[in-house]
Amino acid sequence: MSGLTQLPADDELRLAERFRLGDETVLREVYDRYGALVYRLGLSCLATHHDAEDVTQSTLVAAWRGRQTYDPDRGSLAGWLLGIARRQVIDRVRVLDRERTVRAAVEQGESLRAAVPGPDRLVDRLVVVDELRRLSPEQRRVVELAFFDDLTHLQIASVTGLPLGTVKSHLRRGLDRLRTRWEVDGAARGPRSAGATRAR
Repeated sequence: MSGLTQLPADDELRLAERFRLGDETVLREVYDRYGALVYRLGLSCLATHHDAEDVTQSTLVAAWRGRQTYDPDRGSLAGWLLGIARRQVIDRVRVLDRERTVRAAVEQGESLRAAVPGPDRLVDRLVVVDELRRLSPEQRRVVELAFFDDLTHLQIASVTGLPLGTVKSHLRRGLDRLRTRWEVDGAARGPRSAGATRAR
């Protein structure tokens, strides 16, 4: 019990007996004498001062509620309190582990939801991929660069080597086919891509 000044044996026994019998005036004395000891135990096992303070408080509450189970013949009040504190620390660690597990699961779920397209977007993608197969290779390349790579007309012309007018023509006809396919399938509400916006 490092850090504790040794009380005379009789005073120690009287303090423990008053506590066991429910003398509420002794609570402050017990806290003042043993609170720091319990706190140091909590701090040695837990990550933060806040957690150690919670363990100190829960230990003293549990000790007070179960005070009639304390048997002076089986050990000192300090030892009995530390036994309760160890159980409180274990319970606190389990709670923190569960919280970390839940938090990690939530964060992972949010990441997965962000990474996986929503149903409407997924349908749009499938429709686009299917319709792109029907275009000529040159026209398909232009639409892919606009729709998936978000390139401007000038950038597409630079990448493909096609005249700007040809790029615009391929893109307009390609998007018209996609728009018609969306309307026929009842899946689309008009092109929503940046490429479609630039086709105007």
